[in-house]
Amino acid sequence: MSLSIDGSTVTWAPPGCTQPDAPLVLWGIGTARTFRAHWMLAELGLGYVSRRIQSRTGETMEPGFLKLNPRHKIPVLQHGDLVVAESAAIIQYLSERFAPPPTVFAPTDAAARARLAEWCYFIMSELDGHTLYVIRRHVGLKHLYGEAPTAVEAAKLYFWEQLSALEGRFSGIGAYLFGDRLSIADILLTSCLDWAVGYDIALPEAMLAYRARVIDRPAYREARRRNDPAILPAACTGAVTGEI
Repeated sequence: MSLSIDGSTVTWAPPGCTQPDAPLVLWGIGTARTFRAHWMLAELGLGYVSRRIQSRTGETMEPGFLKLNPRHKIPVLQHGDLVVAESAAIIQYLSERFAPPPTVFAPTDAAARARLAEWCYFIMSELDGHTLYVIRRHVGLKHLYGEAPTAVEAAKLYFWEQLSALEGRFSGIGAYLFGDRLSIADILLTSCLDWAVGYDIALPEAMLAYRARVIDRPAYREARRRNDPAILPAACTGAVTGEI
């Protein structure tokens, strides 16, 4: 598929990375949600092309991108002829499609997948969409959606209540939600905790300790670099602009 969209293109193919059976192209940088996809790709050690477009720049409204995602949202993943939007769906697909390293938990039996899905659905509905994005709309994007201080404070309180209800479960877990291996639920949760810290939401002690363990992962730090619009690393000075 040939798309003509402005924006720098970076190929992430570090030494020793796995080349997928068909090209992987990830559209989007600069948000908590695009970060999740970059993180999953880094954890799996996959080579891919990063199309470094950003939200609210006009790039997601270009006709070429709208063919991929008519809802003009990032991230979007292309794998050959497959196009997947929504960050949670993207990282789930990657974890199931490609063989995970020993450090990543990607269950295949129904019971374990259900437990994983329970965490993912909870995080995306109760933490991401129901609380954090409410704050995002009425704080970071108040020029578009208006100020709503009561809604923002209620969202912060609800976020805290939901995490506090889970604090006991975190006291007894291993390094991550499913023992000693990272899962897509950890990626979703940690990105939400990062988001909350950015909004000065206090986190329970057990959550702080959990987050500290997760963000120490090399792939987390690498994904931060790849997702940052202000950084064009030396490894990517050959970035080009134009069609894929």
